[in-house]
Amino acid sequence: RGYYLLLKTDCVIEGIHYAADTPPSSVGYKALARAISDIAAMGGRPLAAVVSVALPSGSEHDLGQRLHEGLITLAEKTNVALVGGDTTATDGPLVVSVTVIGTPLDGGPILRSGARPGDRLLVTGCLGNSRERHHLDFIPRLAESAGLVESGGLHALIDISDGLAADLHHVLTESGVGARLNAGDIPIREQDTPDRDGRTPLAHAVSDGEDFELLAAVDPQVAEQLVAAVQ
Repeated sequence: RGYYLLLKTDCVIEGIHYAADTPPSSVGYKALARAISDIAAMGGRPLAAVVSVALPSGSEHDLGQRLHEGLITLAEKTNVALVGGDTTATDGPLVVSVTVIGTPLDGGPILRSGARPGDRLLVTGCLGNSRERHHLDFIPRLAESAGLVESGGLHALIDISDGLAADLHHVLTESGVGARLNAGDIPIREQDTPDRDGRTPLAHAVSDGEDFELLAAVDPQVAEQLVAAVQ
């Protein structure tokens, strides 16, 4: 009836999305951050979240409290209300599922299907090697999303969770266009530890995933202005 709601649900599972020795507060933070990132990727503002947690039987008695500390830290920073959820016990790994409700900013929602021939591709930060630490403490790009929407030249938007190549492919497929990437223009995250798998930094930047930066297709003139003005 004249307005949109944005709805995103996501879960993180021990051993798949984070290591078993990850601090529970970081697990809670990441679980909420992933869902908020998808709201940002539609040019939206998150409003509220519900959280469901499957706690391993026999886990430490304060595990739920420590998860909550991470959730509430980010919720307060992003002005998201934690309005409910559920807890249960499991014989399997720890699982945290978060659903976030949001609304589009003026000019939104921004879809993956709007990229046009001649657009420029922009990212909001460096890519690759996110598994060292970035995937646990990244800041959802809500402010950058708002700036892109306000620019008036934003045509398509997605967050990079599966890797630059894979997520760009989603945009290109849904928009019916192609793209050319210049390797030297891709911002690469510096490594804190030596690379052990023999892959180049560029290969990590293109395919690692878990970056949670925004990838935007933008009118070329507006893109030039944004790059020149960015702080």
